[in-house]
Amino acid sequence: MPTAISPPPVPAVSCTPELTLKRSLKLWDLVIYGIILISPTAALPLFGVVSKEARGHVVTTLLLAMVAMLFTAISYGRMASAYPSAGSAFTYVGRELDRRAGYLVGWSMVMDYLLCPILCVTICSKACLKFLPLVPYWAWAAFFVLLFTGLNLRGIKASSRTNTWLAGAMSAVVVILFAAIGRYLFVHPAGGGAAFFLRPFYDPATFSFGSVLGGTAIAVLTYVGFDGISTLSEEVENPRRNVLLATVLTCLFTGIFSGLQIYLGQLVWPYGSGSFPDEVTAYVDVASRAGGAWLGWLVNCVTFLVASIGSGMGAQLASARLLYSMGRDEVIPRKFFGALSPRTQTPSNNVLLTGALTMVGALTLNFDLTCEMMNFGALIAFMGVNLAALVHYSVRGRDRRLVSWLPPVLGCAICFLVWLGLGKPAKIVGGLWLLAGLIYGACRKGGFRMMRDIPM
Repeated sequence: MPTAISPPPVPAVSCTPELTLKRSLKLWDLVIYGIILISPTAALPLFGVVSKEARGHVVTTLLLAMVAMLFTAISYGRMASAYPSAGSAFTYVGRELDRRAGYLVGWSMVMDYLLCPILCVTICSKACLKFLPLVPYWAWAAFFVLLFTGLNLRGIKASSRTNTWLAGAMSAVVVILFAAIGRYLFVHPAGGGAAFFLRPFYDPATFSFGSVLGGTAIAVLTYVGFDGISTLSEEVENPRRNVLLATVLTCLFTGIFSGLQIYLGQLVWPYGSGSFPDEVTAYVDVASRAGGAWLGWLVNCVTFLVASIGSGMGAQLASARLLYSMGRDEVIPRKFFGALSPRTQTPSNNVLLTGALTMVGALTLNFDLTCEMMNFGALIAFMGVNLAALVHYSVRGRDRRLVSWLPPVLGCAICFLVWLGLGKPAKIVGGLWLLAGLIYGACRKGGFRMMRDIPM
């Protein structure tokens, strides 16, 4: 298998073959991984918040956000075709724009990917406290950190099989939810005729373009995480085709599946029919109204426990491979970060390190600030990849077709507008993180010249 780093001019003679990542993932392995990383129920925790912001037009905001993220997904997929390596945005921006820009994008992605499993461990631990409150929070946090780390140390195919089971479990619960909502709507027919069923998309009594745009900025969070697919490019069969297809299919599935969940939820609990006890767990109240307390309990488990296990495990896997790529390119110490386990051919050092950092973060970081800091890193990476795609295909490749340059331009512009909406504390902390990375990169021996060219 060709590697992303050119061999030295005179390779050393060795009896032991060089370890490389194993190409074992097929298209649907990637799609399932992306769905789990985003979470099939990612929109449910946003239901109450977006409904308030968009005055009930949650489905509309989700579909608009899907269109926006599809532009960025296309850029990710096209760049993965050009550079089928494990570095994702770090590789694309560094090769097409500037080594320092690529390094900073990679550094911001490290923050993004490290924070995601921290959030997931926190959510899982607090969810379990509701069932077994006698077990302390730190013990639950340690359990989930060990679970994520242990599963990812088993190797990529084992992780893929686990993702398949998680996707199946979540899909089964959502099917039960759909059936309960269908029964509820049959037993409690709504008045208003066909107009009632169109109100989740457009309600003339409450529609406001500004409110819908504000809700869309929040709804974009439903799709954050799809970029993790490109970090597995070196473990994919036919990456030039499958990464692009998997990235776009993941965004489409997330938008359509999430839109259907939210649409049915809005029919059960129309906007203006009463406030939710808690906006964050609003969809649990929807499920309880549709199917009783048992269904609310089930949705609560899926939304905050099973889904977070899948997302946290996937994010740790992605961060480990990002660190591997940066270490292999000697942007960070290669001896530690660029090493692979001889048995599983996975970057086990990075998996263990991210597990340790997840444990520390779950015990120390503020939850709300962590969420915004995660978006800070993700949106910077999205903007960088869109610019890299524009330069690679339309500037250097001289492809002047609308279909080539319009998606990255729109993707970058939309991500920038969303980034501007982040809170000031997140921008300050994120800026300090980038400054620390810039100082570290500049002070290293060889500085940013240590990044090597990846062959086409």
